[in-house]
Amino acid sequence: MTSAVTDTSVFTALESEVRLYCRRFPAVFSRARGAELHAEDGRVFIDFFCGAGTLNYGHNNEHIGARLTAYLADGGLVHGLDLHTVAKREFLTRLRDVLLRPRGLDHKVQFCGPTGTDAVEAALKIARKATGRSGVVSFTGAYHGMSRGSLAVTGNRRARAAGGVGATEVTFVPYEDGPAGPFDSIGYLERMFTDQASGMDVPAAVIVEPLQMEGGIYPASVPWLRRLRELTERHGVLLICDEIQSGCGRTGTFFSFEHAGVVPDIVPLSKSLSGYGLPLSVVLLRPELDVWEPGEHTGTFRGNQLAFVTATAALELWERPGFQAGLAAASAGLHRFAARVRSAEPAVTVRERGMTLGIDLGRAGGPQRAELVQKRCFDGGLIVELCGREDEVVKVIPPLTIDPDTLDRGLTVLFDALREPAGQAAAGAGAMAASPAVVRTAGTR
Repeated sequence: MTSAVTDTSVFTALESEVRLYCRRFPAVFSRARGAELHAEDGRVFIDFFCGAGTLNYGHNNEHIGARLTAYLADGGLVHGLDLHTVAKREFLTRLRDVLLRPRGLDHKVQFCGPTGTDAVEAALKIARKATGRSGVVSFTGAYHGMSRGSLAVTGNRRARAAGGVGATEVTFVPYEDGPAGPFDSIGYLERMFTDQASGMDVPAAVIVEPLQMEGGIYPASVPWLRRLRELTERHGVLLICDEIQSGCGRTGTFFSFEHAGVVPDIVPLSKSLSGYGLPLSVVLLRPELDVWEPGEHTGTFRGNQLAFVTATAALELWERPGFQAGLAAASAGLHRFAARVRSAEPAVTVRERGMTLGIDLGRAGGPQRAELVQKRCFDGGLIVELCGREDEVVKVIPPLTIDPDTLDRGLTVLFDALREPAGQAAAGAGAMAASPAVVRTAGTR
Protein backbone atom coordinates (compact mmCIF):
# COMPACT_ATOMS: atom_id res chain seq x y z
CA MET A 1 0.00 0.00 0.00
CA THR A 2 1.32 3.46 -0.90
CA SER A 3 2.41 5.61 2.04
CA ALA A 4 0.40 8.79 2.57
CA VAL A 5 3.71 10.65 2.82
CA THR A 6 4.69 9.81 -0.76
CA ASP A 7 1.26 9.23 -2.31
CA THR A 8 0.91 11.21 -5.53
CA SER A 9 -1.69 8.97 -7.17
CA VAL A 10 -4.55 11.46 -6.88
CA PHE A 11 -2.53 14.07 -8.79
CA THR A 12 -1.80 11.62 -11.58
CA ALA A 13 -5.37 10.38 -11.72
CA LEU A 14 -7.22 13.69 -11.56
CA GLU A 15 -4.96 16.58 -12.46
CA SER A 16 -4.47 17.73 -16.05
CA GLU A 17 -1.32 16.80 -17.94
CA VAL A 18 -0.59 20.53 -18.21
CA ARG A 19 1.00 20.52 -14.73
CA LEU A 20 4.66 21.50 -14.88
CA TYR A 21 6.49 22.40 -11.70
CA CYS A 22 5.57 19.20 -9.88
CA ARG A 23 7.46 17.32 -12.59
CA ARG A 24 10.54 19.46 -12.04
CA PHE A 25 10.33 19.25 -8.27
CA PRO A 26 8.91 15.80 -7.42
CA ALA A 27 7.96 16.13 -3.76
CA VAL A 28 4.77 16.64 -1.78
CA PHE A 29 5.20 19.90 0.11
CA SER A 30 3.44 20.49 3.40
CA ARG A 31 4.71 23.72 4.98
CA ALA A 32 7.15 26.57 4.48
CA ARG A 33 8.81 29.42 6.31
CA GLY A 34 11.13 32.10 5.03
CA ALA A 35 13.40 30.62 2.37
CA GLU A 36 12.67 26.99 3.23
CA LEU A 37 10.12 24.50 1.90
CA HIS A 38 9.33 21.32 3.85
CA ALA A 39 8.19 18.10 2.18
CA GLU A 40 6.00 15.43 3.73
CA ASP A 41 8.86 12.94 3.76
CA GLY A 42 11.00 15.21 5.95
CA ARG A 43 13.20 16.77 3.29
CA VAL A 44 13.88 20.50 3.56
CA PHE A 45 14.59 22.62 0.48
CA ILE A 46 16.02 26.11 0.15
CA ASP A 47 13.79 28.02 -2.25
CA PHE A 48 15.54 30.05 -4.93
CA PHE A 49 12.38 30.10 -7.09
CA CYS A 50 9.91 31.88 -4.78
CA GLY A 51 6.72 30.80 -6.51
CA ALA A 52 7.89 32.18 -9.89
CA GLY A 53 8.59 35.52 -8.21
CA THR A 54 5.44 35.63 -6.09
CA LEU A 55 7.14 35.24 -2.71
CA ASN A 56 9.75 37.99 -2.66
CA TYR A 57 9.27 38.35 1.10
CA GLY A 58 9.63 34.63 1.70
CA HIS A 59 7.11 32.01 2.72
CA ASN A 60 4.75 32.93 5.56
CA ASN A 61 6.46 36.21 6.41
CA GLU A 62 5.67 36.71 10.11
CA HIS A 63 4.96 40.44 9.92
CA ILE A 64 2.57 40.01 7.00
CA GLY A 65 0.99 36.83 8.33
CA ALA A 66 0.21 38.37 11.70
CA ARG A 67 -1.71 41.18 10.00
CA LEU A 68 -3.71 38.67 7.97
CA THR A 69 -4.66 36.42 10.87
CA ALA A 70 -5.69 39.44 12.96
CA TYR A 71 -7.91 40.68 10.12
CA LEU A 72 -9.57 37.28 9.76
CA ALA A 73 -10.03 36.87 13.50
CA ASP A 74 -11.81 40.23 13.57
CA GLY A 75 -14.25 39.13 10.85
CA GLY A 76 -12.86 41.41 8.19
CA LEU A 77 -14.58 41.54 4.80
CA VAL A 78 -13.18 38.89 2.45
CA HIS A 79 -14.78 39.72 -0.91
CA GLY A 80 -15.75 43.19 -2.01
CA LEU A 81 -15.83 43.61 -5.81
CA ASP A 82 -14.95 47.31 -6.27
CA LEU A 83 -16.81 48.51 -3.17
CA HIS A 84 -15.19 51.00 -0.82
CA THR A 85 -13.65 49.00 2.03
CA VAL A 86 -11.35 49.73 4.95
CA ALA A 87 -8.80 47.23 3.66
CA LYS A 88 -8.68 48.85 0.23
CA ARG A 89 -8.42 52.36 1.71
CA GLU A 90 -5.47 51.35 3.86
CA PHE A 91 -3.73 49.70 0.91
CA LEU A 92 -4.22 52.67 -1.42
CA THR A 93 -3.03 55.07 1.25
CA ARG A 94 0.11 53.04 1.88
CA LEU A 95 0.74 52.59 -1.86
CA ARG A 96 0.52 56.36 -2.34
CA ASP A 97 2.72 57.22 0.64
CA VAL A 98 5.38 54.51 0.28
CA LEU A 99 5.62 54.00 -3.49
CA LEU A 100 4.06 56.75 -5.56
CA ARG A 101 4.73 60.07 -3.86
CA PRO A 102 8.38 59.39 -2.96
CA ARG A 103 9.02 58.59 -6.64
CA GLY A 104 7.12 61.56 -7.99
CA LEU A 105 4.46 59.33 -9.56
CA ASP A 106 0.90 60.61 -9.87
CA HIS A 107 -0.50 57.43 -11.42
CA LYS A 108 -3.99 56.21 -10.67
CA VAL A 109 -4.64 52.62 -9.62
CA GLN A 110 -6.88 50.22 -11.50
CA PHE A 111 -7.80 46.92 -9.86
CA CYS A 112 -8.38 44.32 -12.58
CA GLY A 113 -8.48 40.54 -12.31
CA PRO A 114 -6.35 38.74 -9.73
CA THR A 115 -3.41 37.68 -11.92
CA GLY A 116 -0.59 39.26 -13.87
CA THR A 117 -2.04 38.40 -17.25
CA ASP A 118 -5.23 40.27 -16.25
CA ALA A 119 -3.13 43.35 -15.57
CA VAL A 120 -1.47 43.13 -18.98
CA GLU A 121 -4.84 42.66 -20.68
CA ALA A 122 -6.17 45.78 -18.96
CA ALA A 123 -3.01 47.75 -19.80
CA LEU A 124 -3.25 46.92 -23.50
CA LYS A 125 -6.98 47.64 -23.57
CA ILE A 126 -6.66 51.08 -21.97
CA ALA A 127 -3.68 51.98 -24.19
CA ARG A 128 -5.75 51.28 -27.29
CA LYS A 129 -8.80 53.07 -25.93
CA ALA A 130 -6.86 56.16 -24.82
CA THR A 131 -4.91 56.57 -28.07
CA GLY A 132 -7.48 55.37 -30.58
CA ARG A 133 -4.76 53.23 -32.16
CA SER A 134 -4.55 49.44 -32.16
CA GLY A 135 -0.93 48.50 -32.86
CA VAL A 136 1.49 47.46 -30.14
CA VAL A 137 5.25 46.91 -30.22
CA SER A 138 6.72 44.11 -28.13
CA PHE A 139 10.18 42.58 -27.93
CA THR A 140 11.71 39.23 -28.73
CA GLY A 141 12.09 37.11 -25.62
CA ALA A 142 9.14 38.86 -23.99
CA TYR A 143 6.76 37.07 -21.66
CA HIS A 144 3.58 38.85 -20.60
CA GLY A 145 1.03 36.14 -19.84
CA MET A 146 -1.10 33.28 -21.09
CA SER A 147 -4.49 34.85 -21.88
CA ARG A 148 -5.12 35.87 -25.46
CA GLY A 149 -4.16 39.55 -25.41
CA SER A 150 -1.09 39.12 -23.23
CA LEU A 151 -0.08 36.04 -25.23
CA ALA A 152 -0.19 38.14 -28.39
CA VAL A 153 2.66 40.28 -27.01
CA THR A 154 4.60 37.24 -25.76
CA GLY A 155 7.40 36.07 -28.02
CA ASN A 156 7.42 32.34 -27.30
CA ARG A 157 6.13 30.54 -30.42
CA ARG A 158 5.19 27.38 -28.56
CA ALA A 159 3.11 29.30 -26.03
CA ARG A 160 1.42 31.33 -28.77
CA ALA A 161 0.62 28.19 -30.76
CA ALA A 162 -0.95 26.55 -27.70
CA GLY A 163 -3.18 29.62 -27.32
CA GLY A 164 -4.12 29.70 -30.99
CA VAL A 165 -2.61 33.17 -31.38
CA GLY A 166 -1.53 33.86 -34.94
CA ALA A 167 -1.07 37.11 -36.84
CA THR A 168 -2.03 40.06 -34.67
CA GLU A 169 -1.61 43.83 -34.49
CA VAL A 170 1.64 43.29 -32.61
CA THR A 171 5.06 44.05 -34.09
CA PHE A 172 8.01 42.26 -32.51
CA VAL A 173 11.42 43.90 -32.42
CA PRO A 174 14.66 42.38 -31.07
CA TYR A 175 15.32 43.29 -27.43
CA GLU A 176 18.47 45.25 -26.60
CA ASP A 177 20.31 41.96 -26.02
CA GLY A 178 19.58 38.28 -26.47
CA PRO A 179 21.08 34.97 -27.56
CA ALA A 180 21.89 36.42 -30.99
CA GLY A 181 23.72 39.39 -29.45
CA PRO A 182 23.03 43.14 -29.13
CA PHE A 183 20.65 44.95 -31.47
CA ASP A 184 19.87 48.65 -31.98
CA SER A 185 16.14 48.21 -31.46
CA ILE A 186 15.61 51.89 -30.66
CA GLY A 187 17.25 52.97 -33.91
CA TYR A 188 15.13 50.44 -35.78
CA LEU A 189 11.91 51.71 -34.19
CA GLU A 190 12.90 55.30 -34.92
CA ARG A 191 13.26 54.47 -38.59
CA MET A 192 9.98 52.55 -38.69
CA PHE A 193 8.05 55.31 -36.90
CA THR A 194 9.37 58.11 -39.14
CA ASP A 195 9.44 56.40 -42.55
CA GLN A 196 6.04 56.93 -44.19
CA ALA A 197 6.71 53.84 -46.32
CA SER A 198 7.83 51.55 -43.48
CA GLY A 199 4.57 49.60 -43.45
CA MET A 200 4.15 50.22 -39.72
CA ASP A 201 1.59 52.61 -38.34
CA VAL A 202 2.55 54.51 -35.20
CA PRO A 203 1.36 52.12 -32.46
CA ALA A 204 -0.73 52.72 -29.38
CA ALA A 205 2.00 51.45 -27.07
CA VAL A 206 5.33 49.77 -26.62
CA ILE A 207 5.32 47.09 -23.92
CA VAL A 208 8.64 46.15 -22.37
CA GLU A 209 10.09 44.26 -19.43
CA PRO A 210 12.91 46.41 -18.01
CA LEU A 211 14.35 43.08 -16.90
CA GLN A 212 13.40 40.14 -19.09
CA MET A 213 12.96 37.17 -16.76
CA GLU A 214 11.52 34.26 -18.73
CA GLY A 215 13.47 35.37 -21.79
CA GLY A 216 16.76 34.51 -20.07
CA ILE A 217 17.51 37.24 -17.47
CA TYR A 218 18.35 40.16 -19.74
CA PRO A 219 18.39 43.53 -17.92
CA ALA A 220 17.80 46.59 -20.06
CA SER A 221 20.65 49.06 -19.80
CA VAL A 222 20.01 52.54 -18.48
CA PRO A 223 20.83 54.28 -21.81
CA TRP A 224 18.60 51.90 -23.78
CA LEU A 225 15.59 52.33 -21.52
CA ARG A 226 16.02 56.10 -21.53
CA ARG A 227 16.20 56.14 -25.33
CA LEU A 228 13.04 54.05 -25.47
CA ARG A 229 11.23 56.49 -23.18
CA GLU A 230 12.39 59.47 -25.24
CA LEU A 231 11.35 57.79 -28.48
CA THR A 232 7.86 56.92 -27.28
CA GLU A 233 7.29 60.39 -25.84
CA ARG A 234 8.38 62.08 -29.06
CA HIS A 235 5.99 60.01 -31.17
CA GLY A 236 3.05 60.04 -28.76
CA VAL A 237 3.32 56.31 -28.06
CA LEU A 238 2.50 55.01 -24.59
CA LEU A 239 5.22 53.14 -22.71
CA ILE A 240 4.05 50.11 -20.74
CA CYS A 241 6.64 48.74 -18.32
CA ASP A 242 5.68 45.23 -17.24
CA GLU A 243 6.83 44.96 -13.61
CA ILE A 244 4.91 41.79 -12.78
CA GLN A 245 7.94 39.57 -12.15
CA SER A 246 10.78 42.09 -12.04
CA GLY A 247 9.02 44.51 -9.67
CA CYS A 248 8.38 44.52 -5.92
CA GLY A 249 12.08 44.81 -5.10
CA ARG A 250 13.44 42.00 -7.25
CA THR A 251 16.11 44.27 -8.79
CA GLY A 252 17.02 46.07 -5.55
CA THR A 253 14.62 48.98 -6.09
CA PHE A 254 10.85 48.50 -5.94
CA PHE A 255 10.40 49.04 -9.67
CA SER A 256 12.99 47.77 -12.13
CA PHE A 257 12.54 50.88 -14.31
CA GLU A 258 13.82 53.04 -11.43
CA HIS A 259 17.42 52.20 -12.37
CA ALA A 260 16.99 54.29 -15.52
CA GLY A 261 15.08 57.15 -13.91
CA VAL A 262 12.24 56.90 -16.44
CA VAL A 263 8.51 57.24 -15.79
CA PRO A 264 6.30 54.81 -17.74
CA ASP A 265 2.76 55.71 -18.76
CA ILE A 266 1.31 52.36 -17.65
CA VAL A 267 2.67 49.78 -15.20
CA PRO A 268 1.13 46.30 -14.76
CA LEU A 269 2.05 44.98 -11.30
CA SER A 270 1.24 41.65 -9.66
CA LYS A 271 2.99 38.51 -8.28
CA SER A 272 4.71 39.73 -5.07
CA LEU A 273 2.48 42.78 -4.72
CA SER A 274 0.34 41.01 -2.10
CA GLY A 275 3.50 40.00 -0.25
CA TYR A 276 2.05 36.67 0.85
CA GLY A 277 1.29 34.71 -2.28
CA LEU A 278 -2.32 35.89 -2.49
CA PRO A 279 -3.70 36.87 -5.92
CA LEU A 280 -3.55 40.62 -6.53
CA SER A 281 -2.81 42.69 -9.60
CA VAL A 282 -3.11 46.35 -10.47
CA VAL A 283 -2.46 48.67 -13.36
CA LEU A 284 -0.83 52.00 -12.57
CA LEU A 285 -1.75 54.57 -15.22
CA ARG A 286 -1.22 58.28 -15.72
CA PRO A 287 -4.39 60.21 -14.78
CA GLU A 288 -5.05 61.47 -18.30
CA LEU A 289 -5.18 57.87 -19.54
CA ASP A 290 -7.98 56.91 -17.15
CA VAL A 291 -10.67 57.16 -19.82
CA TRP A 292 -12.73 54.18 -18.70
CA GLU A 293 -16.49 54.47 -18.40
CA PRO A 294 -17.82 53.02 -15.11
CA GLY A 295 -18.05 49.23 -15.40
CA GLU A 296 -16.31 49.15 -18.78
CA HIS A 297 -13.64 46.76 -17.49
CA THR A 298 -14.58 44.58 -14.54
CA GLY A 299 -13.59 41.38 -12.74
CA THR A 300 -15.27 39.44 -9.96
CA PHE A 301 -12.07 39.00 -7.95
CA ARG A 302 -10.54 42.43 -8.48
CA GLY A 303 -11.30 43.29 -4.84
CA ASN A 304 -9.23 40.69 -2.97
CA GLN A 305 -9.55 42.09 0.54
CA LEU A 306 -7.12 39.62 2.10
CA ALA A 307 -4.52 40.58 -0.48
CA PHE A 308 -5.10 44.26 0.31
CA VAL A 309 -4.32 43.51 3.96
CA THR A 310 -1.12 41.58 3.22
CA ALA A 311 0.02 44.04 0.53
CA THR A 312 -0.33 46.92 3.02
CA ALA A 313 1.81 45.02 5.53
CA ALA A 314 4.39 44.23 2.83
CA LEU A 315 4.71 47.89 1.87
CA GLU A 316 5.40 48.71 5.51
CA LEU A 317 8.58 46.64 5.25
CA TRP A 318 9.95 49.16 2.75
CA GLU A 319 9.85 51.82 5.48
CA ARG A 320 12.14 49.77 7.71
CA PRO A 321 15.88 50.54 7.41
CA GLY A 322 16.67 46.96 8.40
CA PHE A 323 14.74 45.60 5.45
CA GLN A 324 16.53 47.87 2.99
CA ALA A 325 19.92 47.02 4.49
CA GLY A 326 19.19 43.29 4.35
CA LEU A 327 18.14 43.55 0.71
CA ALA A 328 21.34 45.40 -0.17
CA ALA A 329 23.46 42.83 1.68
CA ALA A 330 21.74 39.88 -0.01
CA SER A 331 22.14 41.54 -3.42
CA ALA A 332 25.84 42.01 -2.71
CA GLY A 333 26.14 38.33 -1.78
CA LEU A 334 24.52 37.30 -5.05
CA HIS A 335 26.86 39.66 -6.93
CA ARG A 336 29.91 38.04 -5.31
CA PHE A 337 28.61 34.63 -6.29
CA ALA A 338 28.22 35.79 -9.89
CA ALA A 339 31.86 36.86 -9.93
CA ARG A 340 32.85 33.46 -8.52
CA VAL A 341 30.98 31.63 -11.28
CA ARG A 342 32.54 33.82 -13.96
CA SER A 343 36.01 33.06 -12.59
CA ALA A 344 35.44 29.31 -12.32
CA GLU A 345 33.51 28.94 -15.59
CA PRO A 346 34.81 31.42 -18.21
CA ALA A 347 32.57 29.90 -20.90
CA VAL A 348 29.45 30.60 -18.84
CA THR A 349 27.65 33.94 -19.20
CA VAL A 350 26.20 35.37 -15.99
CA ARG A 351 23.68 38.22 -16.03
CA GLU A 352 22.42 39.88 -12.88
CA ARG A 353 20.55 42.74 -11.30
CA GLY A 354 19.77 43.04 -7.60
CA MET A 355 18.30 39.77 -6.34
CA THR A 356 18.13 38.23 -9.81
CA LEU A 357 20.81 36.05 -11.37
CA GLY A 358 20.85 34.18 -14.67
CA ILE A 359 23.53 31.56 -15.35
CA ASP A 360 23.47 31.11 -19.12
CA LEU A 361 24.75 27.69 -20.17
CA GLY A 362 23.79 28.16 -23.81
CA ARG A 363 27.42 28.02 -24.95
CA ALA A 364 28.63 25.84 -22.09
CA GLY A 365 26.59 22.66 -22.18
CA GLY A 366 23.25 24.02 -23.34
CA PRO A 367 19.77 23.06 -22.15
CA GLN A 368 20.85 19.53 -21.25
CA ARG A 369 23.43 20.80 -18.79
CA ALA A 370 20.99 23.34 -17.37
CA GLU A 371 18.46 20.58 -16.72
CA LEU A 372 21.12 18.48 -15.03
CA VAL A 373 22.15 21.41 -12.84
CA GLN A 374 18.52 21.89 -11.82
CA LYS A 375 18.19 18.20 -10.95
CA ARG A 376 21.45 18.16 -8.97
CA CYS A 377 20.28 21.22 -7.05
CA PHE A 378 16.98 19.54 -6.20
CA ASP A 379 18.78 16.40 -5.06
CA GLY A 380 20.99 18.63 -2.90
CA GLY A 381 18.02 20.43 -1.31
CA LEU A 382 17.76 23.53 -3.51
CA ILE A 383 14.97 24.60 -5.84
CA VAL A 384 15.93 26.65 -8.90
CA GLU A 385 14.01 27.20 -12.14
CA LEU A 386 15.18 27.43 -15.73
CA CYS A 387 14.40 30.10 -18.30
CA GLY A 388 15.57 31.27 -21.72
CA ARG A 389 14.58 30.21 -25.22
CA GLU A 390 15.49 26.56 -24.68
CA ASP A 391 15.62 26.50 -20.86
CA GLU A 392 19.37 26.99 -21.07
CA VAL A 393 19.56 29.59 -18.28
CA VAL A 394 19.53 28.73 -14.58
CA LYS A 395 17.30 31.32 -12.93
CA VAL A 396 18.20 32.33 -9.36
CA ILE A 397 15.64 34.46 -7.48
CA PRO A 398 15.93 33.96 -3.70
CA PRO A 399 13.64 35.79 -1.25
CA LEU A 400 14.62 39.40 -0.66
CA THR A 401 14.51 38.66 3.06
CA ILE A 402 16.81 35.62 3.00
CA ASP A 403 19.39 35.48 5.81
CA PRO A 404 23.10 35.36 4.88
CA ASP A 405 23.65 31.79 6.12
CA THR A 406 20.74 30.33 4.14
CA LEU A 407 21.78 32.29 1.05
CA ASP A 408 25.34 30.96 1.32
CA ARG A 409 24.14 27.38 1.83
CA GLY A 410 21.93 27.56 -1.23
CA LEU A 411 24.67 29.12 -3.36
CA THR A 412 27.09 26.39 -2.27
CA VAL A 413 24.66 23.72 -3.51
CA LEU A 414 24.28 25.61 -6.79
CA PHE A 415 28.03 26.05 -7.27
CA ASP A 416 28.68 22.36 -6.59
CA ALA A 417 25.96 21.43 -9.09
CA LEU A 418 27.58 23.61 -11.72
CA ARG A 419 31.01 22.14 -11.05
CA GLU A 420 30.07 18.46 -10.99
CA PRO A 421 32.62 16.44 -13.01
CA ALA A 422 31.76 15.65 -16.61
CA GLY A 423 31.64 11.90 -16.01
CA GLN A 424 28.94 12.25 -13.37
CA ALA A 425 27.05 14.66 -15.62
CA ALA A 426 27.05 12.12 -18.43
CA ALA A 427 25.67 9.47 -16.09
CA GLY A 428 22.95 11.86 -14.98
CA ALA A 429 22.08 12.62 -18.58
CA GLY A 430 21.56 8.94 -19.27
CA ALA A 431 19.24 8.59 -16.31
CA MET A 432 17.19 11.62 -17.28
CA ALA A 433 16.89 10.49 -20.89
CA ALA A 434 14.80 7.57 -19.65
CA SER A 435 12.40 9.82 -17.69
CA PRO A 436 9.21 11.39 -19.13
CA ALA A 437 9.83 14.59 -21.06
CA VAL A 438 8.73 17.90 -19.61
CA VAL A 439 7.54 20.40 -22.19
CA ARG A 440 7.86 23.96 -20.91
CA THR A 441 6.16 26.83 -22.65
CA ALA A 442 6.68 29.85 -20.39
CA GLY A 443 6.47 31.08 -16.85
CA THR A 444 3.33 31.42 -14.77
CA ARG A 445 1.05 34.43 -14.68
